[in-house]
Amino acid sequence: MNKPSQHTAPKEEVMARIEDPIQTSPISSEPMLQFSPGARQPGSFASSLLPSHITELKWVWGSRQRKIKAAYQLFLYTLLGSVFMLLAILLILFQTGTTDLQILLTTEFSERRQIFLWIAFFASFAVKVPMVPVHIWLPEAHVEAPTAGSVFLAGILLKLGTYGFLRFSIPMFPEATLCFTPFIYTLSAIAIIYTSLTTLRQIDLKKIIAYSSVAHMNLVTIGMFSLNIQGIGGSILLMLSHGLVSSALFLCVGVLYDRHKTRLVRYYGGLVSTMPNFSTIFFFFTLANMSLPGTSSFIGEFLILVGAFQRNSLVATLAALGMILGAAYSLWLYNRVVSGNLKPDFLHKFSDLNGREVFIFIPFLVGVVWMGVYPKVFPDCMHTSPIYTLQLPPFELVKQALNTDGDSPAPSTAIPALDVGSPHSQMGISEKPLCRVDSLLPATKSASISSS
Repeated sequence: MNKPSQHTAPKEEVMARIEDPIQTSPISSEPMLQFSPGARQPGSFASSLLPSHITELKWVWGSRQRKIKAAYQLFLYTLLGSVFMLLAILLILFQTGTTDLQILLTTEFSERRQIFLWIAFFASFAVKVPMVPVHIWLPEAHVEAPTAGSVFLAGILLKLGTYGFLRFSIPMFPEATLCFTPFIYTLSAIAIIYTSLTTLRQIDLKKIIAYSSVAHMNLVTIGMFSLNIQGIGGSILLMLSHGLVSSALFLCVGVLYDRHKTRLVRYYGGLVSTMPNFSTIFFFFTLANMSLPGTSSFIGEFLILVGAFQRNSLVATLAALGMILGAAYSLWLYNRVVSGNLKPDFLHKFSDLNGREVFIFIPFLVGVVWMGVYPKVFPDCMHTSPIYTLQLPPFELVKQALNTDGDSPAPSTAIPALDVGSPHSQMGISEKPLCRVDSLLPATKSASISSS
């Protein structure tokens, strides 16, 4: 006869939680606004990709062969990644009988099943970030897309992958998240260095900004998987900032292309004498892209580095090296486009920003300055969900092990979970753990855990 799990909550209690999504947290007396009734199905995540596919049809209709290739790459990478996520959702449905996120967040999967489901979700989210080596579609898509398509990709689509990690993978599969944190660190560090060096070699304006976007989004994944409040908060802030800064830079490229019909850097130079207003705005967003203090990117990247240093100093050092390379390619791009001598042999039409274009840039300027000068508003709005996620038992164990004060923290008060283990655990057969938390910690910390 099967023994009931120690962490099993009565079904009536769980269903009562589902009936009232705005409820009191067991950790604090404040209302817990964790879930939105309109976004309770993990499968609805894929519906957000419909606008991108509609944009693809606009690209390929009567377009040249290279645009068709870029659209096919975007479609195939997204499709192949989403197939694995769909299979994982079907497995969850057959195992638990529901895809309601509120029930799944109170469901305890076995470690082996968590690892399998985490890998399936990762295949989908890694394409959206994008992470190396599934990033090839992004530069091609940006180059061949119109300006509005590039703004859509940079401002919205690239955030879906990191949102998926934060919304689904980390809270639903906490033990698997700890197992794969070194893997995420490795991929993200490689992506930051590799794409930053690749950016220095590009000659297309859009490809420069596209590879820069890959580097920034992989910095977001480092902060998110640092699994502390500084790293996760910084990653959310950097996602918001990247949506503003990168979109504005693509608009700047669109302004140049609209006048000169080329994106090759070698044809530009000396624009400060003919387009002073554009040069000023382009300079501002270039500084924001390299995370100058006082801009929105600085707050997010600083918090990410603080969180990463608490977990792995080597990864944080590589991420900081990526920031240095980011300053290099940002300033070099601005210098080649704006400074130097005019090239009248290639550029014949010189006109500065008109009123319509200045009006479009104003919201981006206000957003970047607001987040850089007074960022307190944003963490106050989003701190509840990361804190709730980090109080899951596996993450609490890591936090206790990394606690340098030596004080024994208070026992965890996480929500009891429905145990939906593997068939082996349901038959009473013990499973050998695939991942140990102490293997992710420094030697001194892991030794103290083993002795305890």
